[in-house]
Amino acid sequence: MAGKSDPEEKIIKAALRLAAKQGWTGLALADIAKSARVSLPALSKHFSSKTRILAAYGRRIDAEVLQAAADETLSGEAARDRLFDVLMLRFDALAPEKAALKRIAADLRRDPLAAAPLARPMLQSMNWMLEAAGIDSSGIAGALRVRGLALVWASAFRVWLDDGEDQSKTMAELDKRLRQGEEFRAGISRFNARRRSTFQKDAAQA
Repeated sequence: MAGKSDPEEKIIKAALRLAAKQGWTGLALADIAKSARVSLPALSKHFSSKTRILAAYGRRIDAEVLQAAADETLSGEAARDRLFDVLMLRFDALAPEKAALKRIAADLRRDPLAAAPLARPMLQSMNWMLEAAGIDSSGIAGALRVRGLALVWASAFRVWLDDGEDQSKTMAELDKRLRQGEEFRAGISRFNARRRSTFQKDAAQA
């Protein structure tokens, strides 16, 4: 993340610090501004809502993971293994704010309307995670991969929130969900291949 002189960083840190102590529901922008030692008008120049603060935090995590993935040179591994490693790098990046994220996640589960605006930023993050793993996220196929990965991530994230420092349960859940996704895609590919073969036979007989 950026240095201490970055006003957005100060605001994000203040929001997460307060969330860890008192939760997300009921946390006012004025409280965040006071904790960050900025005026409310100054905060409004950077963020129009708490949702925007969380989205900005997510983008910073994306950047951190992309850099870490580039540093680790994941290109020689199988696609599923690369994706596993990238998502574990994401959990590592989130770890310092785990207490806050646990409180935020619990509050948002009780308030679907507040959680809804975060769906788009999450899909954008998953788009970057695919790209970090060397997996194409463009086009219709890419969009389906992004949405599938979002489901994988959501399942593993729920486990991670209550997991220990070794993250063994998180890794097991992530591996299981990625394998299920791979098996599903393989099944779809076999189905499409059979359908194409049947169509070609029918066309030849016509």
